[in-house]
Amino acid sequence: MERRPEWLKRSFSPDGTRRAVEALLGELQLTTVCESALCPNLLECWGLRQLTFMILGERCSRSCRFCAVPSGRPQPVDPDEPARLAEAVSRLGLRHVVITSVARDDLQDEGTGHFVAVAAAVRARNPGVTIELLVPDFHGRPELVGRVLEEARPDVFAHNIETVERLSLRIRPQAAYRRSLAVLRMAASAAGQRLVKSGLMLGLGETEAEVIHTMQELHEAGVTHMTIGQYLQPSRRQAPVVEYVSPDRFERCEQLAYQAGMRWVKSGPFVRSSYHAIDALEPSHAGKTR
Repeated sequence: MERRPEWLKRSFSPDGTRRAVEALLGELQLTTVCESALCPNLLECWGLRQLTFMILGERCSRSCRFCAVPSGRPQPVDPDEPARLAEAVSRLGLRHVVITSVARDDLQDEGTGHFVAVAAAVRARNPGVTIELLVPDFHGRPELVGRVLEEARPDVFAHNIETVERLSLRIRPQAAYRRSLAVLRMAASAAGQRLVKSGLMLGLGETEAEVIHTMQELHEAGVTHMTIGQYLQPSRRQAPVVEYVSPDRFERCEQLAYQAGMRWVKSGPFVRSSYHAIDALEPSHAGKTR
């Protein structure tokens, strides 16, 4: 693969706001996917006090070939984490909080009870805050997906499809493309006022026709909000980048997503699943069409 093009070069120099956020996270012993997944937007987002908390430990029970989060035997669930996370939301003054987790296939409830506890603690400490939960697939178990929807009551339910069906087994060997669609369909069928969101990576060898088909299948499953970004290889252990997709192609993908029926799309080389996540809830961004 050729060297990264100019549009994928970005400064990572820390500033005062980032250092303040780092200090708070260290004090409260909290983890973010921004750090664990080596997100290229960390400086920008933390400067805006936008971050994605990662609960249920720092080690994942799965080993997806695109992800930098360490895999292995997960840590015990921390019962004090919900209160500390709620405190962080308060001290950062967040209006919208994004919470994700490692996969916890080792737990009987796959971590759903902890999602419920975290959401409850955040709301109790921060009335009026909106919550976005970016969840694993919970093996497609309806009782677990239903528990998150009914008891955690997220304003945004997010689960990433990640890649097109042809590549899914290679990139997500312990997940399944059709199972992810089923999880999103469950969320959409019980959505009410809730937004249902998914994310797609480009640059793994997918074709435009496959991307369009994936968008159409997501829309048919009930997804209305979507992010599209460039896959970047975190280390030599993960899958290599097949293609660096140009900004013009990302603009075209945004148009294609709107044509497929999406109401809100973020598409670009640096876009990640929670990038500028609060925008999806702003009235000025709702119901946009192309």
